[in-house]
Amino acid sequence: MQISRCLIDANWGQTTDVVYQFCRQSAFSVRLLPSHGKYVGASSIPFSEYKRKRGDRLGLHWRIPNTTGKRAIRHALIDTNYWKSFVHARLAVAMGDPGCLSLFGRDDATHRLLAEHLTAEYRVQTEARNRVVDEWKLKAIAPDNHWLDCLVGCAVAASMEGARLFGTEATDVAAPRRLKLSMLQRRKKF
Repeated sequence: MQISRCLIDANWGQTTDVVYQFCRQSAFSVRLLPSHGKYVGASSIPFSEYKRKRGDRLGLHWRIPNTTGKRAIRHALIDTNYWKSFVHARLAVAMGDPGCLSLFGRDDATHRLLAEHLTAEYRVQTEARNRVVDEWKLKAIAPDNHWLDCLVGCAVAASMEGARLFGTEATDVAAPRRLKLSMLQRRKKF
């Protein structure tokens, strides 16, 4: 199998320009996309309520805005609270059941570091504006959460490539089809 979409976290200010430059100049630039995790809390405007602009691509709690300016390269914006909850829900599904995210093997030591990263944050269920959202917070001991962010990025990339899990709403909104005058004239004839 080939990787068809790879998101690279561009949120850390010191490396943002480097990530954009790499994605632009790489031989794999078609597959690479800088990404920015956005905190969408209960009192925030959810991605589903953003007004679509011409050239935007919308998906399940992610969007790729049409871009111009200094960083004229497309990038992804991700609702990190939604996707962290999504990944943790997949890990909680029983082995073999639909929607399960499982790791290979049975050796605890093999996956200990990954487990530490995946549990570096905790959720706080918050309600505001008639919405209930899991808001994810880093634990006080400030452990690394990089692999959690990577797994979230993989889940989003899979969504961008069309992977769907039964029960999740596909919010891809097709771009409005442009009508040509010739098409309208043909309709009148029939």
